[in-house]
Amino acid sequence: MKIIIKDNYNQMCEEASKVMKEVILKEDVILGLATGSTPIGLYKLLVEDHKTNKTSYKKIQTVNLDEYVGIPQNHEQSYFTFMHEQLFNHVDIDPKNINLPRGDVKDLNKECQRYNELLAKKIADIQLLGIGGNGHIGFNEPGTAFDSVTYITDLQEKTIQDNSRFFDKIEDVPTKAITMGIANIMAAKKILLLASGVNKAEAIKELVLGDININCPATVLRNHPDVVIIVDKDAASLL
Repeated sequence: MKIIIKDNYNQMCEEASKVMKEVILKEDVILGLATGSTPIGLYKLLVEDHKTNKTSYKKIQTVNLDEYVGIPQNHEQSYFTFMHEQLFNHVDIDPKNINLPRGDVKDLNKECQRYNELLAKKIADIQLLGIGGNGHIGFNEPGTAFDSVTYITDLQEKTIQDNSRFFDKIEDVPTKAITMGIANIMAAKKILLLASGVNKAEAIKELVLGDININCPATVLRNHPDVVIIVDKDAASLL
């Protein structure tokens, strides 16, 4: 596990873009992608790099971590919409190479099976992660088994509260999601985790210094052979 501490969010994103571009420049690779506010700065830098340096995504494939259950794919807060607004619409990626789980289908169990089968064939060369204030990765909340694969999860109250800033009112926040399981995440060849802000400090402390246990799902990353953690000083303030 490699830990890099930068002074601020912008420097964290710049460092993360270097790690991501090392993989992207190999061209024929699979990127595991994440949503939320943390990677927005990184995606902005990748878009700028594409426009300035003509870095191509034509041969890139992507797999996303998760999606809300109960809102349509084209909803303004869906992760499908987020990924297109933040990255896909601004680079030359082939739409058929974009893969996300769907939370708006009738048979969610069948969708979990479909996505697991897809992930078995498309192993991410690098999996981008954020971390929840309670230590969740993807939507794998505390208590999730380390051998879990794609499933429907109930979001914990802290996660719902954290996500409510993206919705008009908390009642609008989905309470369920479809997410890669921890075993799916750990199958990636390389993992890049980003964290910014004092609200992530306790989770980062537990990830780096705590015991490996299901009460902080991110601690499982210490069992992975190639993990890079990039944080700003605020997120690293308890280390």
